[in-house]
Amino acid sequence: METTDNRLLLEECGGKHRVRISVDRGGTFTDCVGIFPVEPTAKDPSGERVVVVKLLSEDPTHYSDAPREGIRRILEIATGSPHPRDALLATENIESIRMGTTVATNALLERKGEPCALVVTLGFRDLLKIGNQARPKIFDLSISKPDVLYQHVVQIDERVTLVGYAMDPRPAAQNQSDETNVVVGRSGEHVRILKTPEWATVRKQLQQVFDTGIHSVAVCLMHAYTFTAHEEEIGRIASEIGFTHVTLSSQLSPRIKIVPRAHSATADAYLTPGIRRYVDGFASGFDAGFGDIRIDFMQSDGGLAPVEHFSGLRAILSGPAAGVVGYAVTSYSESEKISLVGFDMGGTSTDVSRFGGEFEHV
Repeated sequence: METTDNRLLLEECGGKHRVRISVDRGGTFTDCVGIFPVEPTAKDPSGERVVVVKLLSEDPTHYSDAPREGIRRILEIATGSPHPRDALLATENIESIRMGTTVATNALLERKGEPCALVVTLGFRDLLKIGNQARPKIFDLSISKPDVLYQHVVQIDERVTLVGYAMDPRPAAQNQSDETNVVVGRSGEHVRILKTPEWATVRKQLQQVFDTGIHSVAVCLMHAYTFTAHEEEIGRIASEIGFTHVTLSSQLSPRIKIVPRAHSATADAYLTPGIRRYVDGFASGFDAGFGDIRIDFMQSDGGLAPVEHFSGLRAILSGPAAGVVGYAVTSYSESEKISLVGFDMGGTSTDVSRFGGEFEHV
């Protein structure tokens, strides 16, 4: 009788108060929470009912996608109607879906990302192996360096430099726009183009990489944070060749330091193809109304991103960030102001965090 009341109320609402669904997709278990309107009763005086579904993240014998299976079970409870597992899942009673996932986290930890190549300025092929020479454990006699994420390096014979660069914190204003091969970058700095790539050679280099089976590429050139033209042309050529994913550092993370910019671009090229396949697979099990409902994914910074803007780089700490946001809202007392320590042990990874009253962004 209770499920019948739920179904009737959903119909009376005309879709204004449909089921709101939140999903935590971990490496071992997936937790789904559904909130939907019901007639107020002694059991549910608030007029809302909360349903929790927990299931294995991988159970191919029974279902192909755990979050979608959890949503299916929630809809059956909410509507009182069967939703066949082998049919496209109806979206008419879904208001929103929010998901945090460790898909990218586990792919990075287990080194199961997409084979990718790094495209970099000539002479910088070992940029990420050398890094910034930080030595966090300077007296450790057994240093273990993590492997780089890319499988191949393409060196582009190009070079630009900043005009009149000096270490003076108050440099004199530069007016070099009349010089030959000098352009103004998007940061306002004047950039001299010392060497423009031979684009036919670049196409040949990228084609050779593509023919090896690598279809994801990260492009990171010197000073591309302000001068983007060379990266953009390389990206265009790569797309024409058929690379399924192209990350340009000038678009993804336009920051002045090339080492962190290259790390970000490589991580994105390594993880985003897998994330997009996962999202596409998740969406494929819903009916045509899937595009009309709000679907957000938790990002590493604790914010939500629309499904079409969810990328590998911003998904690395999606699951852990969701946990921090959750316990900060439910457990922190503004009056007592006692810092909290979060401990989230999953089947694949364990996350430890601290919340002291405000979110700290690094």
